[in-house]
Formats: sequence, C-alpha cells, structure tokens
Amino acid sequence: MPEKIFRMYNSLTRSTETVEPAQAGHLRFYACGPTVYSYAHIGNFRSFLTAVLVLRTAQAIGWKTTYVTNITDVGHLTEDDIADAEGEDRMTKALRSKEGERFANIWDLARYYTNTLLSDWQALNLREPDARPRATDHVAQQIRDVARLLEKGHAYETAQGVYFSVTSFPEYGKLSGNVLSNPLDEGVRDVVQDPEKRDARDFALWKKDPGHLMVWHSPWGWGFPGWHIECSTMAQAYLGPSFDLHTGGEDNKFPHHECEIAQAECLTGKPFARYWLHTRFLQVEGEKMAKSAGNFFTVRELVGSESKGGHGIHPLALRLALISGQYRKPLNFTFDQLQACAKHIQRFEEAMDLAEQGIARSASGKNHLAEPLEGLYDRALDAMLDDLNTPEAIAAAIEGAKLILRSGQELSESPAQSAKTWLDNINSLLGIVRQETLHEAMQSPESNAAEHMFSRQVEELLRQRAEARAQRDFQRADAIRDQLDEMNVEIMDTPEGTRWRRKITGHVS
Repeated sequence: MPEKIFRMYNSLTRSTETVEPAQAGHLRFYACGPTVYSYAHIGNFRSFLTAVLVLRTAQAIGWKTTYVTNITDVGHLTEDDIADAEGEDRMTKALRSKEGERFANIWDLARYYTNTLLSDWQALNLREPDARPRATDHVAQQIRDVARLLEKGHAYETAQGVYFSVTSFPEYGKLSGNVLSNPLDEGVRDVVQDPEKRDARDFALWKKDPGHLMVWHSPWGWGFPGWHIECSTMAQAYLGPSFDLHTGGEDNKFPHHECEIAQAECLTGKPFARYWLHTRFLQVEGEKMAKSAGNFFTVRELVGSESKGGHGIHPLALRLALISGQYRKPLNFTFDQLQACAKHIQRFEEAMDLAEQGIARSASGKNHLAEPLEGLYDRALDAMLDDLNTPEAIAAAIEGAKLILRSGQELSESPAQSAKTWLDNINSLLGIVRQETLHEAMQSPESNAAEHMFSRQVEELLRQRAEARAQRDFQRADAIRDQLDEMNVEIMDTPEGTRWRRKITGHVS
C-alpha cells in the first residue's frame, strides 16, 4: 500500500501543506486547552475535537503521536482580545460570581471545573492526551523563562510587572498579520494601564499583585504569571524547544499564539511550531453563541438527563454534530442537525448489533461486505488526510452503516466479522460508533464507576421485569418499564431476549 500523505492548512504560511514531522513517523503537537473558571461550552469542545481528530488520523496511518493539552487555572484575564490583556483574572471573577459562592476558595473552584471538564471530555469520546499540564503546577518553570527573557534583553521590569518587548522580536505578527505598524496600536494605547510600558503592545510576562488570590514569590515580588507565558513554557517542557504542530480556536491566533511564538523563539532561537491549525467559531441556530441570547450550551446541559434539567442527548450524537462541519469553516449548530445525528448514531449501534449477532451465529456464507466496506474506509481515511474533511468522512461512514443494515438479520459470520472490523476502524478514526471509555456524563466527576453501576441497575430492573412478566404481573412489569423510560433507557424484547440501550434523543427544543 502506498504511503499515506497527511495534508493540512497551515495558518502560519496560509497554505495547505503536507505534514512532515521532524521525527519521521512521529507527530508531536500541542493544543490550547480551557481556562477552568466555568463549565466548558460546545464551542470550546469543537476546538478540542479538532485536535483529537488530528491525533486519530495520524494514528490511523501508523504514526506515533505525542499529544499535549493544558489546563489554564491562573493568569487568563477577561479582556483578552489585545496582546496585553486587562480586566481581572477569569478565575478570580468566577469565584466572586453567584455560582462561585459554593466554593471555599479559588483552588476548590479550579479543581471542580477541571474535574467536570474531564467528565465532559470522556462523554464526548475524546482520547486522552499524553500529558495535561496545569499552569499552577509549572509556575517555577515560567519564572525561570521570564528571567531568561530578561537576561536576553527581550523583556523589562516596571513597578507593575515584567513585560515582553515586542520590538525585540522583528517577526512579531507573522502568524496573525498584526504588525507594529497596524493601526490597532493606537486603539490599544487607550486601555494600557501601566505608564512605564515602552510600547503599547508589549505584554505582561509577570503581574506584580500580592493581593491576588493565587500568588507566588518571584525575583520581582509576589504575583502571578501572564497567560501567554504559560503555554510557551508548558509546550516546551513536554515537547522540547521545537515541535510539529500547535492547534487552538481561531480566537487564539491573536494575541495568544502570536505572543507564544515571540516568547518561545526568543528563548530558544528555534521555530516554536512548524504547523498551526485554527478551528473556526461555532454558531447556534445562525447566531453567535452567548448567554444573553439564550443559546449558550454546555456539554453537560445537552447530555444530561431530562429529569435533571438536561436535554437527554446521546453524547455521540453531540460529538457527531460538532465534527459534522470541516474545522476551517464556521459551523452552524442546530437542533434539527442534532436530531439527524442522533438517528445516525442509532444506525451505527444497530449495525454493530447485527455484526455481533452474525459473528455469534457462526453460519457460513459469501463475504459480500469486505470489499465495499474496505473501499468506504479508504474513502473516509483519505478525506481525513485531506485537511480533516469530516463531512466527506462522515458521509462514507454513514453509507457503510446503511450497507451493513441492508444485510439484515441473516448476516453470516464472515461478512459479520468484516462489518465489525470496519465499524471498529471507523470508530477509531472518527469516534462516532461507540464509547471508548466508561463514563456517566452527568454523574459527579469523582464517580469513576458510574457507568458500571448504571448498567448493573438497568440489568437488575430488567431481571425484575422478566420475573413480573413470568408471574403475569403485567402492572408491575409496566411500572418497571416506565422507570427505565425515566432513566432514558430503551428496551427491546426480541426472540433472543430483552436488550437495552440508552435513548439517543431527548427534548431538544
């Protein structure tokens, strides 16, 4: 088989290029993670999903991967659309909010929202990174990097902090196009709060603030690190001074990624990342997602059971909806689309059930599925290798599921095995056929055995229902069925016995 080529749009060069890892066959990449001041919303997860699709695609062609994504739990200020953000720390502001009143301190808040992120991460079937560093665990390294930038003449100290000198890095702006002659400079000057700054776009590496809720002692006094230095430091700590790929949302391109490049390359004299990938924004029903517009959704809100105020959406249906558009185009998330995705997930589940039943049947027959399914997998993989063309890859996956379903209940062992292998491979590539990890999306993050406990509860209720039916106590059997319905469990009485699955749709309007 000829060697597969992975092509991706590089935001740095503004062109689609063949990805060639510095270490042949080993892709090393970093993805900007969330600031854990609240529940992550579906727009955040669109970007996280893009990064994991890179991971899955690289692994599908046999590459080794080293994937790092971070947790920002200090230093991300609220007005972050300029290089030197102003406002207050998002974590501090969250603690002072109504929602934050339930936390004893800012550390508890950070821990809680980190755990809920990990729970949502599992719910959407995202693969785990090789490392997930937290900013607060790497402050010593950040202080070291700030000191080195001062020594090299790329930074300076004022009464309020330590700043990176943009003019010391002539290539500043090469990613975003925001250069020093940009008229934006004058607008930025109006919001700069430190009169000792040498240039309007110099940005903080260290904020002097002994009264901040998260403080560390540094050579420049008590304070906390700037947002940009965190990712530069953590990426290089786990991937080395130079690595292959850096991903994030389009809002990260400037100022965050631009500032990361400047700091990192001034520290090492080497290219920070050779390829840059940015995921476009998500809209909801044609409008910008915002709490004020009433169209702001978190993962747990959509996936949560209706009895707990959620929408009861199957997590994989939500995942499919979020990857249904190619990452480089804005995605309009709609509930009609979500309902259609739920039906597709049901087809994948039914196809897997047919395949497993056929394997168990051990009947001989012509393998009419092997060749067409192989062609459909190649089509899906080639689409993903073409700048993550998820619409085409998903179309191939859906076509394969329909092909399996057309075989019906009489699927014999050989084509059934081909069908299962194909479904497993599609799941490995796209993550839309079955969950790869056990989880209970809406249980507390501390409850690691929630899925197992849920399954045991369902099985016990099914046993009680079967017993009631055997005793012709149909009133009790119906009551148990109603109880399962409230748990968002669908049961199917078949000649082989009673089977069950989670409902894939709920109230979504």
